[in-house]
Amino acid sequence: MQEAVGVRRAQAQRTRSGVLAAAAAVFVDQGVQAPIRDIAERAGVGVGTIYRNFPTRADLVTAVYRHQIDTCAALAPQLLEESASPFTALTRWVDAFVEFLVTKHGLGAALGSGDAGLENLHSLMLDTLVPACATLLDACAAAGELSPRISAYTLMRAIGNLCITGPDYDRSDAQHMVATLLSGCRRQA
Repeated sequence: MQEAVGVRRAQAQRTRSGVLAAAAAVFVDQGVQAPIRDIAERAGVGVGTIYRNFPTRADLVTAVYRHQIDTCAALAPQLLEESASPFTALTRWVDAFVEFLVTKHGLGAALGSGDAGLENLHSLMLDTLVPACATLLDACAAAGELSPRISAYTLMRAIGNLCITGPDYDRSDAQHMVATLLSGCRRQA
């Protein structure tokens, strides 16, 4: 009996993970207001399965972005360990952060929508990603690659502002401008 419960639990987790992956992909294509039926179709489940796992759209949006925020935060120490220099680790982490930001069509509008279920998402981003960025900045400062006066919050806010895309400013423009920003922050030997 215990084995059957474990199998069901594992299947439920796979279904939930599949829904989150499908939702993330649909959000990139269509924004966070995409029809739930499109997410269900992509995940290969019924609409009821999505609502059983995520009773509100805010629950689904929060779960998708919580997973992506946690993944981005976990990348910081990994990159510090495997990169040739702290600045290289910072650059690679910022690339991942930029990718996270520019693929979030409609997230800004959702955050400003007044939906009580989404109020914690901005705090989650700050509480999770600012310390990850600070770790990288501290390592860069210790290595003499950046000024210790650059704060994680200020840098991330500048990056966020550079990642607001529009009709005449797209992902590649944002990536170029963020690379220019980082280059300007770097201490020259």
